Amino acid sequence: MRGFGSDNHSGVHPDILKALSDANVGHAPSYGTDELTEKCQELFKTHFGKSADAFFVFNGTAANVLSLKTMMKSFESCFVTDISHMNQDECAAPEFFAGKLIAVKSVNGKLTIPELEKHYIRLGDQHYTQPRVISLTQPTEVGTLYSLDEIKTLTTWAKSKNLLVHMDGARFVNAVYKLSCSMSQMTTDLGIDVLSFGGTKNGLMFGEAVVVLNPALGKDFKYIRKQAAQLPSKTRFIAAQFLAFFNNDLYKKIAQHSCDMAQYFNEKLSGKVKINYPVQSNAVFAEIPQPIVKKLKQQYFFYVWNEKTFECRLMTSWDTQKEDIDGFTDLLISLK
Repeated sequence: MRGFGSDNHSGVHPDILKALSDANVGHAPSYGTDELTEKCQELFKTHFGKSADAFFVFNGTAANVLSLKTMMKSFESCFVTDISHMNQDECAAPEFFAGKLIAVKSVNGKLTIPELEKHYIRLGDQHYTQPRVISLTQPTEVGTLYSLDEIKTLTTWAKSKNLLVHMDGARFVNAVYKLSCSMSQMTTDLGIDVLSFGGTKNGLMFGEAVVVLNPALGKDFKYIRKQAAQLPSKTRFIAAQFLAFFNNDLYKKIAQHSCDMAQYFNEKLSGKVKINYPVQSNAVFAEIPQPIVKKLKQQYFFYVWNEKTFECRLMTSWDTQKEDIDGFTDLLISLK
């Protein structure tokens, strides 16, 4: 069964699966001291700058919460959107590991300065958590993108308030492709301090990277990662995947296919159902009539995002085919 539930639902890209197999030869030092991990570190520096340090973890939750933990103290807070993954879907892990989350009303999935200003309050008040971080999700939970100018505006505001900036980049490479920029142009050059760099939603079997761009924040991360039980022993198998991901610009090909399929989906559904947000990444949010949702899901799984409006999230991935989208659309039309 194929569907549009999540880019986590797809399998492993064949080039990445081959890289895992190729790495499965002989013995190698553990805990990040192997040759493949060292090569991978250099690749991250190539893409993000010489001061960048990448730390592998097993999953996206760890990437996000440990990023925050290296940026803030337990009595401090991080501004996130009200619909952000960290606020809605991390089972309070950020607050368990790091500090308080402050949910800020989103505008098209994004943080905005007028809404942030409403929460930048009670500085120095011992009864109130102290602001320290803002976290941008790029692309956002609803598939929209911050432009480079929007990111710069937010980071400039944050620095003026002595705040650090985190970017949740579970689908980061999609944003790089759609905005036609380099990785450093979206992060290092704009004042992002720490990036959660997604792998699993982009064709990897497992593994994410915390990319520390601010040198002042990285010195203790290896201890934070170990204490949180996120230090992989056979690190070469995460490194091998990321090496393949970067090799021959595979990440661009994966991002292009995922995003192009979402655009095709948008075109096929246009005029048939209501599309609620601009399709700028690999997500389409469509309101599908309740009576046909169950029948559609029997053949093409997807998630109902809003149970009141029956807004549904349709995600494309590296292996989505036009035939999948055509079949879904034809079935939707026949059921209506």
